[in-house]
Amino acid sequence: MAVLVYPELSYIIVGILFEVQNRLGGNFEEKYYQRAVERLLKERGIKFNKELKADIVFEGNRIGKYFLDFLVEDLIVLELKAVPKILPIHFRQVRSYLKVKNLQLGILANFRGEKLSYKRILNPNVNTNLSESEYSEY
Repeated sequence: MAVLVYPELSYIIVGILFEVQNRLGGNFEEKYYQRAVERLLKERGIKFNKELKADIVFEGNRIGKYFLDFLVEDLIVLELKAVPKILPIHFRQVRSYLKVKNLQLGILANFRGEKLSYKRILNPNVNTNLSESEYSEY
């Protein structure tokens, strides 16, 4: 039986994403979707960090940094895009964030176009009691 990672929180986040898409449509710049998502997260009392710095460390030394769009409840990386098409580089970006922060789940969302597209991205390298085959994505 597959286990969905953080199903309740994921459901809330995706609901917020759809609400933003339904209310704004798909023609704005990414920063406006970020502001709208931030407002709805606050309204719903969901803890988050916006534009959170994540250091890239090698042999104990910081060699770079990322900025995550959102870290929700210290559990889920939420990365927003407003691009014509999600590309493999966007998936690699979220996987890198998950690795640097040692987190299990990221959600990549794209607002461009007539409908929202999103994908759950799992980090199989996080030490859990679940095998990779037991994870489920939607």
